[in-house]
Amino acid sequence: METDAPPTPNNVIFDEIQVLLAEKRTTLASLRTGIAVFALPLSVLSALIATSRYYSIERVMPLLAPLMLLNLGLVVLGTWLVFRSIHHTSLRKAYPGTGREIPFNRRVHR
Repeated sequence: METDAPPTPNNVIFDEIQVLLAEKRTTLASLRTGIAVFALPLSVLSALIATSRYYSIERVMPLLAPLMLLNLGLVVLGTWLVFRSIHHTSLRKAYPGTGREIPFNRRVHR
C-alpha cells in the first residue's frame, strides 16, 4: 500500500518532534553515563583512603600509580561526556522550512 502522495504537514511535524525528542534522550543518556563514569574513580579513591591504615603506600606504589592513571583517565572521560551532553542540550536547531529556531531547553540564548 504505497502511495506517491506527499506526507501531510502534521505527519512531518510529528516526525520532526520525534527526532528532536530522540536527540534529547540521547544527550541525557550521555549525561547519565558521564556522571556514572565520573563517580567510579571517586568511589575507588574513597575506598583506598578508608583502608589506607592497612597498607604501606611505599609497598603498593607499583600498583597504585597505574590505578591513579586509570582514575585520571576516567575522570577526564566522565567530564568530557558531561560537558558534551550539556553543550548539545543547550544548542538551538533551526526548524526546517520556517527559519524559526527551536530551543532544546527552556533557557533562551541570545
